[in-house]
Amino acid sequence: MRTINRAALLALATALALMALLPHLASAAAEATPLRPVQVFDVKAGKVVKTLDNDKQYQDIAAAWLKSAGGPAPQLGPDDKCGFVYRIPLEGAMMVKVRDEQVPVQDVFLFHCEGKQPVLLVFDAKHRPFLLEFNGDLKPFLSKIGERSGK
Repeated sequence: MRTINRAALLALATALALMALLPHLASAAAEATPLRPVQVFDVKAGKVVKTLDNDKQYQDIAAAWLKSAGGPAPQLGPDDKCGFVYRIPLEGAMMVKVRDEQVPVQDVFLFHCEGKQPVLLVFDAKHRPFLLEFNGDLKPFLSKIGERSGK
Protein backbone atom coordinates (compact mmCIF):
# COMPACT_ATOMS: atom_id res chain seq x y z
CA MET A 1 0.00 0.00 0.00
CA ARG A 2 1.28 3.42 -0.92
CA THR A 3 1.59 6.14 1.72
CA ILE A 4 0.68 9.74 1.01
CA ASN A 5 2.94 12.50 2.12
CA ARG A 6 1.09 14.73 4.64
CA ALA A 7 2.54 17.90 3.17
CA ALA A 8 1.41 16.94 -0.34
CA LEU A 9 -2.07 16.07 0.94
CA LEU A 10 -2.33 19.40 2.77
CA ALA A 11 -1.18 21.28 -0.35
CA LEU A 12 -3.73 19.44 -2.48
CA ALA A 13 -6.55 20.18 -0.01
CA THR A 14 -5.55 23.85 0.10
CA ALA A 15 -5.45 24.10 -3.69
CA LEU A 16 -8.90 22.48 -3.99
CA ALA A 17 -10.35 24.82 -1.36
CA LEU A 18 -8.92 27.87 -3.16
CA MET A 19 -10.27 26.67 -6.50
CA ALA A 20 -13.73 26.32 -4.95
CA LEU A 21 -13.54 29.83 -3.49
CA LEU A 22 -12.16 31.65 -6.54
CA PRO A 23 -15.53 32.28 -8.24
CA HIS A 24 -16.90 33.73 -5.00
CA LEU A 25 -13.82 35.87 -4.42
CA ALA A 26 -13.94 37.17 -8.00
CA SER A 27 -17.62 38.13 -7.73
CA ALA A 28 -17.02 39.81 -4.37
CA ALA A 29 -14.18 41.82 -5.91
CA ALA A 30 -16.39 42.79 -8.83
CA GLU A 31 -19.15 43.91 -6.46
CA ALA A 32 -16.65 45.98 -4.50
CA THR A 33 -15.50 47.80 -7.64
CA PRO A 34 -17.66 50.89 -8.01
CA LEU A 35 -19.17 51.76 -11.37
CA ARG A 36 -17.64 54.62 -13.30
CA PRO A 37 -19.67 57.78 -12.65
CA VAL A 38 -22.45 59.26 -14.75
CA GLN A 39 -21.23 62.49 -16.34
CA VAL A 40 -22.96 65.61 -17.63
CA PHE A 41 -20.98 67.39 -20.36
CA ASP A 42 -21.86 71.02 -21.10
CA VAL A 43 -21.32 71.52 -24.85
CA LYS A 44 -21.02 75.32 -24.61
CA ALA A 45 -18.54 75.17 -21.75
CA GLY A 46 -16.67 72.28 -23.37
CA LYS A 47 -16.29 70.35 -20.13
CA VAL A 48 -17.88 67.93 -17.67
CA VAL A 49 -19.97 70.02 -15.28
CA LYS A 50 -21.50 67.31 -13.12
CA THR A 51 -20.39 63.87 -11.96
CA LEU A 52 -22.87 61.56 -10.26
CA ASP A 53 -22.62 58.18 -8.58
CA ASN A 54 -23.70 55.45 -10.98
CA ASP A 55 -26.29 53.08 -9.54
CA LYS A 56 -28.86 50.44 -10.46
CA GLN A 57 -31.44 53.05 -11.48
CA TYR A 58 -29.05 54.58 -14.04
CA GLN A 59 -28.20 51.08 -15.28
CA ASP A 60 -31.90 50.27 -15.69
CA ILE A 61 -32.56 53.55 -17.53
CA ALA A 62 -29.65 52.97 -19.95
CA ALA A 63 -30.73 49.36 -20.52
CA ALA A 64 -34.29 50.50 -21.36
CA TRP A 65 -32.97 53.09 -23.80
CA LEU A 66 -30.78 50.52 -25.52
CA LYS A 67 -33.63 48.00 -25.74
CA SER A 68 -35.80 50.63 -27.42
CA ALA A 69 -33.07 51.68 -29.87
CA GLY A 70 -34.13 51.54 -33.48
CA GLY A 71 -32.21 52.29 -36.60
CA PRO A 72 -29.44 54.76 -37.21
CA ALA A 73 -30.23 58.36 -36.26
CA PRO A 74 -29.65 61.37 -38.47
CA GLN A 75 -26.17 62.78 -38.12
CA LEU A 76 -25.66 65.49 -35.54
CA GLY A 77 -23.67 68.55 -36.43
CA PRO A 78 -21.85 70.91 -34.08
CA ASP A 79 -24.62 72.94 -32.50
CA ASP A 80 -24.68 75.11 -29.39
CA LYS A 81 -28.37 74.27 -28.98
CA CYS A 82 -27.31 70.79 -27.94
CA GLY A 83 -26.66 71.99 -24.42
CA PHE A 84 -25.71 68.77 -22.70
CA VAL A 85 -24.43 65.30 -23.46
CA TYR A 86 -24.92 62.67 -20.77
CA ARG A 87 -22.71 59.62 -20.31
CA ILE A 88 -23.81 56.47 -18.49
CA PRO A 89 -21.05 53.85 -18.19
CA LEU A 90 -22.53 50.35 -18.12
CA GLU A 91 -21.77 47.77 -15.48
CA GLY A 92 -21.00 45.24 -18.20
CA ALA A 93 -21.17 45.18 -21.96
CA MET A 94 -24.68 45.17 -23.41
CA MET A 95 -25.52 43.92 -26.86
CA VAL A 96 -27.34 46.38 -29.12
CA LYS A 97 -28.68 45.67 -32.58
CA VAL A 98 -27.17 48.08 -35.10
CA ARG A 99 -28.35 47.43 -38.62
CA ASP A 100 -27.99 43.65 -38.94
CA GLU A 101 -25.38 42.98 -36.28
CA GLN A 102 -25.23 42.76 -32.51
CA VAL A 103 -22.76 45.30 -31.12
CA PRO A 104 -21.33 45.15 -27.57
CA VAL A 105 -21.33 48.58 -25.91
CA GLN A 106 -19.77 49.75 -22.62
CA ASP A 107 -21.12 53.32 -22.43
CA VAL A 108 -24.28 55.12 -23.47
CA PHE A 109 -24.14 58.78 -24.47
CA LEU A 110 -27.42 60.70 -24.63
CA PHE A 111 -27.62 63.77 -26.87
CA HIS A 112 -30.58 65.84 -25.72
CA CYS A 113 -30.67 68.81 -28.08
CA GLU A 114 -33.25 71.58 -28.03
CA GLY A 115 -35.82 71.15 -30.79
CA LYS A 116 -34.53 67.73 -31.86
CA GLN A 117 -35.33 64.15 -30.98
CA PRO A 118 -32.85 62.78 -28.43
CA VAL A 119 -30.36 60.25 -29.80
CA LEU A 120 -27.94 57.76 -28.33
CA LEU A 121 -24.29 57.48 -29.21
CA VAL A 122 -22.62 54.12 -28.61
CA PHE A 123 -19.26 52.70 -29.60
CA ASP A 124 -18.52 49.10 -30.52
CA ALA A 125 -15.48 47.11 -29.42
CA LYS A 126 -13.50 48.61 -32.33
CA HIS A 127 -14.46 52.13 -31.15
CA ARG A 128 -16.69 52.75 -34.17
CA PRO A 129 -19.44 55.29 -33.30
CA PHE A 130 -23.14 54.62 -33.88
CA LEU A 131 -25.91 57.22 -33.48
CA LEU A 132 -29.22 55.55 -32.71
CA GLU A 133 -32.81 56.68 -32.51
CA PHE A 134 -34.68 55.40 -29.48
CA ASN A 135 -38.07 55.58 -27.79
CA GLY A 136 -37.08 56.12 -24.19
CA ASP A 137 -38.69 58.28 -21.53
CA LEU A 138 -36.20 60.96 -20.46
CA LYS A 139 -38.20 62.25 -17.49
CA PRO A 140 -36.94 59.74 -14.89
CA PHE A 141 -33.34 60.29 -15.97
CA LEU A 142 -33.53 64.09 -16.11
CA SER A 143 -35.31 64.15 -12.75
CA LYS A 144 -32.65 61.93 -11.18
CA ILE A 145 -29.78 64.09 -12.38
CA GLY A 146 -31.58 67.26 -11.31
CA GLU A 147 -32.50 68.73 -14.69
CA ARG A 148 -35.84 70.53 -14.96
CA SER A 149 -36.69 69.80 -18.57
CA GLY A 150 -38.21 66.38 -19.14
CA LYS A 151 -39.14 66.77 -22.79
